[in-house]
This record gives sequence, C-alpha cells and structure tokens, in this order.
Amino acid sequence: MVMQSQTKTTEVSPSEPVNAVLVAGFANSAFKRALESNQQWAQKVSQSDPDFFPTCAKGQAPAILWLGCSDSRTPETTVLGLKPGDVFTHRNIANIVSPTDLSLLSVVEYAVAHIKVKHVVLCGHTSCGGVAGCLANMKLGGPLDIWLQPMRVLREQHVDELEKLEGAEKTTYMSKLNVQAGVDVLRRMPTIIDAMRSRGMQVHGVIYDLASGIVEEVDCDEHEDITAKREAAFERK
Repeated sequence: MVMQSQTKTTEVSPSEPVNAVLVAGFANSAFKRALESNQQWAQKVSQSDPDFFPTCAKGQAPAILWLGCSDSRTPETTVLGLKPGDVFTHRNIANIVSPTDLSLLSVVEYAVAHIKVKHVVLCGHTSCGGVAGCLANMKLGGPLDIWLQPMRVLREQHVDELEKLEGAEKTTYMSKLNVQAGVDVLRRMPTIIDAMRSRGMQVHGVIYDLASGIVEEVDCDEHEDITAKREAAFERK
C-alpha cells in the first residue's frame, strides 16, 4: 500500500489578503515561541534553584522601585543582572513622571509606603523614540501627543542648550533633562519626602546606554536651599 502524504494547508478567504494571513501566521509563531521559551526558562531555573519559584510565591521584598521607559530594549531585571522579585517596576512611554499620572502615583505609593523600597530609580535611555519625536516636534497622534506634552515644555525651557547639539548627542541630552525633571517631581511627592527623611530612602536618576549596555547615574543633586524649601513645603501640608 502506498501512503499518500498529507500536507496541511491554510485556506484563504477570497476577501482576506494573502499578506494578512502571512502576517498573522508570523505573529502567532512569535507568541508560541515566547511560550515555549518560558517553559524552557522555568525548567532551567527550577533545576538550578528548586526553591526559587516557591519562595517568590510567598511574597516580595524588592529593594528597588524602577521607573523606566516601555521600550522593549530596556528590561530592568535583565539590564541590572537581577532576578524576578528584586525590582518593583513601572514603565511608560519615555519614562515621564507626571504628578497627575494616577498609575505612577499608585505604584510609588505602594512601593514606598507599603513595600518600603530603599531606592527609587528613574531610568531614561539613549535612542528613545519618544524623546526623538519630541525633539522633532512630530505629531504622533492619539494620546501620545498629550502624554509627551510635559517633555515638549521641557524642550522649550532648554531650547538654547539643545540647539547647540545634534544627532545622538542631542537626544541623549534631552533624555538626561527628562530624567532630572522627573527626579525633581518625585522628590516633591509627600510619600517620598517622608521616606527620605524617616528612613533614608534614596532617589536616583540614571541613563541606560543601548549601545554599551551600561547604566550610568545622572547628576540629580539639588542645592541645600532647594531641599530645605521642598521639606518646608511638605511640613506646611
């Protein structure tokens, strides 16, 4: 008996473009690869450290709150060489810290007041698309233009400095300005001020260099007079 081979085919609706089917197939395979990779990772971790996942399931006590950009190239635990459970995380487009962002405020409140992290780290990065779009004054559409408005204001405040720079140097400088501005907003939050005064929690600003993989601290030191005014304002509330 001759066995006929059966080839699985994908039926394409006449109304459905072939390209759409191909794209959907690639997307589905990428998702499946991610799930398979997860299985392999979980198995590898369990073999090397059988107590790791059971310990994680019992609770968390991270020392760091990481506020970063949503960019796929900036995963905090990978970048820092740490493990799940080491870092409490919040990420958004262009790592913007806004005093009206309820999502960020909730994360800060939980991490600082309840988990009691020892460090709050705001991380920007080189080659940031949000920063580049802001510098080019591009209309990105939808909520993105509203979201990036604080950075556009910051750009106008430093237009003289930025006009002297070009290319990657200009983008990186803007990223640093954004980090410094964000750290300033963080240091004015009552929950953070209280934690800094009562238990020595620290707030840091850093930049992650995509080309080297190195995280470098940004100078976010403030003059003693500014610190005194900020704390005095906190006391009056």
